[in-house]
Amino acid sequence: MHTDAVLAVNGISVSFTAGDGSSPRSTRTVVHDVGFELHRGRVLALVGESGSGKSVTAMSVLRLLPGNAVVDGSIELEGEDLVRASDEQLRRVRGGRIGTIFQEPMNAFNPVIAIGHQIAEALRTHRITSDRSSTNERVLELLRSVGLRDPERIVRAYPHELSGGQLQRAMIAMAISCDPVALIADEPTTALDVTVQAGILDLLRDLKERNGMAILLITHDMGVVADLADDVVVMREGVVVERADATELFANPREEYTRTLLASVPRLGDQRPDALIADAEAPSSAADAPVSAAAELRDVSIVYGNRSWGRRSAPAVADVSLRVRRGTFFGLVGESGSGKSTIGRALAGLVPVSHGAVTVDDVDLATASGAELRRARTRIGYVFQDPASSLNPRFTIAQCIEEPLRLHTRLTRAERTARVADLLAAVQLDPAMADRFPHELSGGQRQRVAIARALALRPSLLIADEPTSALDVSVQARVLELLRELQEEFGFACLFISHDLAVVEQLADDVAVLHNGRIVEAGPAARVLLAPQEAYTKRLLAAAPVADPVAQAARRETWRMLDAEAAAATTSTGAAGATDGREVA
Repeated sequence: MHTDAVLAVNGISVSFTAGDGSSPRSTRTVVHDVGFELHRGRVLALVGESGSGKSVTAMSVLRLLPGNAVVDGSIELEGEDLVRASDEQLRRVRGGRIGTIFQEPMNAFNPVIAIGHQIAEALRTHRITSDRSSTNERVLELLRSVGLRDPERIVRAYPHELSGGQLQRAMIAMAISCDPVALIADEPTTALDVTVQAGILDLLRDLKERNGMAILLITHDMGVVADLADDVVVMREGVVVERADATELFANPREEYTRTLLASVPRLGDQRPDALIADAEAPSSAADAPVSAAAELRDVSIVYGNRSWGRRSAPAVADVSLRVRRGTFFGLVGESGSGKSTIGRALAGLVPVSHGAVTVDDVDLATASGAELRRARTRIGYVFQDPASSLNPRFTIAQCIEEPLRLHTRLTRAERTARVADLLAAVQLDPAMADRFPHELSGGQRQRVAIARALALRPSLLIADEPTSALDVSVQARVLELLRELQEEFGFACLFISHDLAVVEQLADDVAVLHNGRIVEAGPAARVLLAPQEAYTKRLLAAAPVADPVAQAARRETWRMLDAEAAAATTSTGAAGATDGREVA
């Protein structure tokens, strides 16, 4: 190990013990002899699939693992041994000399304490400020430094009052509040849309360069790695399989696993580079194509009421028209808050429309009777982003899939059991898994169960709302391939909602781009995603990172230029509600 390392991890192994006094204790080792170094002004990315041990390794640095964890090896922070450090030493390190950005800031913040108070608590705990006045000024300074506009409002806000990007920036402000020498960022952009993600990555890059901070980045997103990392360590099943300079690793990966990991990353244009020519004479909008529709929105506006203030808020969706053709994938893309999920819920009859018509399988949901609406909903399947939340944890897998059949069909118990087995086989799961519970399956397996459940009634329309955003790239690739195969077998139409443009390009026949509740561009997927006409679509595409450090550097500059132009246009016209990578509140 080099002596100039800020953080030196050498030969770390992590084991978990199980058992109690009534049974023999067993030990399972999940991290094996891992080592790496963090240096000032550099980003080291720790990458691998779920279960590779990357987060366990990172959390072992701060001894944030469960009480049954045993850590062997050496972890030194500027020469100080952290493995054998006392609790008092660790309290000074956690949040002080090492800052941490967690994957889900909503869970990391206290929901009943204002953001400003929580940052101030960190400052007082580590004795960074001595009085209330200096503490308050430091909190405002931190919020400004991470690009949050209107810090006076943010400091009084509660976590639920901020957007995802704003909350992540507030989390970064807390993480750097005590001027740490190192920063651990655990999946800091996973749940963010591409423009917000681009802003967060720019912020982390600025912290690295301005403060000379050493950053440990844990992620499964190889585009994020290409955008930010200087060095990369690849892990698989608790073992380091490859380490290299980022540019070298992407250009010449040595190990087969690394090559497989990179090959799984979807890239815009790779899927069908010549499709642009084939679609050159296609209709300008999918909504205008004279085809049979599985679902359709015509001039739809949706306004959520604000009962506490006695008035209505701005439209979540305004004058949207689109048609999901039978047997096709329709991609719906846009930033957080653009109205994507609202449209999906409207098609499922879960939210009322303020104006316009919503039709599914030739049934107008606004005018349908109760019985007609119930029948129409049996023709709709819904796959949510997080299967762990959408599957009943007390049900077995069989019960989860069987529930729609029990409620909406007259199949006998034996027939339902047979259908469940067929559905599990269709989503490439062993029917023997039927007796397991959701928590006993991996994330990819749970999402397959969710898809099987959505297809149980053989719907004509499948609504998939961010179904792969939380999955590893290799698992994501398998789920996307599965959706293609199932669509060919069952013939359903699919509204595929996502902020990952490369994923949408892999699946979609038609695409609509939403911004502030309105469609700004729509048409054949190849034309919209490979040759966009609208400035907003171009900015959205430029914000999506690609798994190539050289190409990503050029894309980053393009995004910055387009982002600056959009900000200037907003300032000059005074346009309300415009957003940028900094998520104006």
